[in-house]
Amino acid sequence: MAKVIAQQTTAAYAAQAAISFGVALGAMVIGVAYLPVGGWVRAFLGVGLLYVVTAAFTLSKVIRDRQEVGQMVSRVDQARLDKLLTEHDPFKVEGL
Repeated sequence: MAKVIAQQTTAAYAAQAAISFGVALGAMVIGVAYLPVGGWVRAFLGVGLLYVVTAAFTLSKVIRDRQEVGQMVSRVDQARLDKLLTEHDPFKVEGL
């Protein structure tokens, strides 16, 4: 029986992703705050930035959910195949 290896991220990778996200978001917030434009333009860019960030989180969740569903279907199919293979006896002669 083949074991499905669960892929896990390391703590260093998770920290790097969180730090990268924080630096990128902070840089954009500072950039929008110090733009030499009026308040309405600054507010529009801030709302746009917020929308992009929430859309990125939503997209990553959808991709993760689809991957988990694919893994679950694969596990169910593998379990069915394993059951069929264990029940099948190639040397059994039917009808004798």
